[in-house]
Amino acid sequence: MGDPGDAGDVNSNLLISYSTGDSHLDKAIWQWLTWDKNPKTKEQIENLLRNGRNKELRDRLCRRLTFGTAGLRSAMGAGFCYINDLTVIQSTQGMYKYLEKCFPDFKQRGFVVGYDTRGQVASSCSSLRLAKLTAAVLLAKGVPVYLFSRYVPTPFVPYAVQQLGAVAGVMITASHNRKEDNGYKVYWENGAQITSPHDKEILKCIEECVEPWDDSWNENLVETSPLTRDPLQKICASYMEDLKKICHHRQLNTQTSLKFVHTSFHGVGHDYVQLAFQAFGFQPPIPVPEQKDPDPDFSTVKCPNPEEGESVLELSLRLAEKEGARVVVATDPDADRLAVAELQENGRWKVFTGNELAALFGWWMFTCWKENRSKGSDVKNVYMLATTVSSKILKAIALKEGFHFEDTLPGFKWIGSRVKDLLDNGKEVLFAFEESIGFMCGTSVLDKDGVSAAVVTAEMATYLETKGQTLAQQLTEIYKIYGHHISKTSYFLCYDPATIKRIFERLRNFGSPNSYPECCGAYSILHVRDVTTGYDSSQPNKKSVLPVSKNSQMITFTFQNGCVATLRTSGTEPKIKYYAEMCAPPEQSDLAFLEEDLRKLIDALVEHFLEPSKNGLVWRSL
Repeated sequence: MGDPGDAGDVNSNLLISYSTGDSHLDKAIWQWLTWDKNPKTKEQIENLLRNGRNKELRDRLCRRLTFGTAGLRSAMGAGFCYINDLTVIQSTQGMYKYLEKCFPDFKQRGFVVGYDTRGQVASSCSSLRLAKLTAAVLLAKGVPVYLFSRYVPTPFVPYAVQQLGAVAGVMITASHNRKEDNGYKVYWENGAQITSPHDKEILKCIEECVEPWDDSWNENLVETSPLTRDPLQKICASYMEDLKKICHHRQLNTQTSLKFVHTSFHGVGHDYVQLAFQAFGFQPPIPVPEQKDPDPDFSTVKCPNPEEGESVLELSLRLAEKEGARVVVATDPDADRLAVAELQENGRWKVFTGNELAALFGWWMFTCWKENRSKGSDVKNVYMLATTVSSKILKAIALKEGFHFEDTLPGFKWIGSRVKDLLDNGKEVLFAFEESIGFMCGTSVLDKDGVSAAVVTAEMATYLETKGQTLAQQLTEIYKIYGHHISKTSYFLCYDPATIKRIFERLRNFGSPNSYPECCGAYSILHVRDVTTGYDSSQPNKKSVLPVSKNSQMITFTFQNGCVATLRTSGTEPKIKYYAEMCAPPEQSDLAFLEEDLRKLIDALVEHFLEPSKNGLVWRSL
C-alpha cells in the first residue's frame, strides 16, 4: 500500500508541509490524495489540509460508509464516509471479492447496474458516472455487466437481477433524500435487498481491498468491453408485460372518464408511469410539466419526498384542479415509493398516509384475489406482510378473512427476503408495505415499487367510481368493517449520535438499571419490545421474535388502551422517528375520542421519553 513518506510521491510534500500531528489521520489523508483521481474531490481534501481543518478531515477520512436500511447512503463529496468515485470503486471491489467467493458462476451470470438522475457539480459526481465506475471495476475482472443505457426506476434493478439470472445488482440512488445525497443499493440474486450476514461480509471485503485496482478508474471500459450489455429494452418490455398480472379491470380502465395527474418529482418516473398506464389500458396520466424531466437540484420542491404531503404536492394539486383530475399520483425521484391525493366533495384535497393507502391496497388486492381465484386455491395459503412500525390494519383484515399476516423489521430488505422464502415454499403473497409510502403489489418485484402502485391506484379509483365511491369513502368502509386504525408518524432531527444513544439508554434504565418504563404520563404500558437488545416482555422467554438489530435503535411500547408506539432511529437520515397507532375493534366507532386519546398519548411520549427541549431535538419542519 505504500507509506506516507515514500520518496517521489507527488502528495508527500503537501502532506509533510501540512502534517496534522495525528499519524492515523495523516495516513488517511495520504491514502486519499494517492488514490483519488477525481480532481474536484481531491482538491476538497487538499484545501482542508492547507487550511488546517483537522476536525473536518477526521470526520471525512477516519470513518467509513456502513450499510443501513437502504444500502450505503451519504452526502456526495470527498471522504471515506461520503459517496464519491473512490468510495464507490472501493465498495464495488469489495462486492466483487465477496461475490467471487459466493458464486463459482459469477463470470457467467453477471451483475446488474442501474442509476437515477442525481448529481453534484462541486464534486463532479453523478449517478451515471458512479454507475459507469461500478461497471468498470467488474468489467476489468471479466464479469459481464448489465448496465442500463439510461436512468431507470429502482425496482427495475431487482426485477432485472431475477429476470436475467444475475448474481446481484446495484442501484445508484438516494431515493427521496435531499439533493446533496447519493447511495449504493445492493440486491442479491433472489431480487431482494441484501440483509445480514451479506452486508457485514461485503464491508469486510471492502476493508480488505481499499486501494483501487489498475483498471478500476477506467470508465471507458463501459464503451469498449464486449462484456457490457444493455438490458433496458428487454427489461422494460418484460416488466410492463408482468404488470398486466395485477390488472383486473382493463375494460373499465379503457372506458373511464376519470383523469389522473402524475408527478415524478424531477426524477426517473415519468416515462415508466406513462408506459404502465398504457399497459393497464388507461389514457396516459397528465404530467406536471415543471417536474416531468430529471433535475438533480429538485428545483420546484423544498425537499424531494412526496411523503411530506400537501406542501410538496402544490404544483400537482393546482394542475389537477385546472385539468379536472380527481386523483394525483406522485412517485419519488427513483420511483420506488408513491404518494396519492384525492379531491374531496368539500373541495379540499386528502393526501393519504402510507398506512391509509396500505388499507386500500390490502382490501383491493384481496378483493381481486377472491374474484379471480383459481379452483382449489386456499385462503390459508395467502399472505400479506408489513414492517413492524407500520399499521396493523392488514393483521385485522387477515384475522377476519382467514389469510396470514406477518410483520418484519423496518426496511423493505426484510420484506423482500421473507416474501422470497414464502414463494419458494409454495405460498401466495398478494401485498406488502412499509408505512413510509412503500408498496409491493404482486411479486414480480421483491421490493417497493411506485410505478406498479401508481397504476394499481388508478385501477382501484376507476373501479370505485363505477360504484359511486371515492378512495376516501372506501377507506372509511374498510375501517368500519375491520376496526379503526388511526396512526400518526413524525420525527425529530438530531445530528448528535451521543444524544440519540443517551435517549434510548435512558429508556432501558428508566428509574433503575435494566428497567423499562411502566407508564408514560397517565398511560399504562402493557408490553415493551426492544429489538436493539432482543428483549420482549410479551414473550414467555422475554426474547424478541423479530431478529435482534444491534446497529439501530428501536423500542416499541404497547399501551393498555390499545395504542402501539415505536421510537426508532432512521437507517438513512439523522432522525429519531416515532410511530403511534390506535387499533380499535370494529364496535368502537367514536372516532373523535380515539383521535384525541392518540394525540394525548403522543404528547406524553414526546414529553416524557424524547424530552426535545432538554436534548436539543429539532421538530420536523414541514
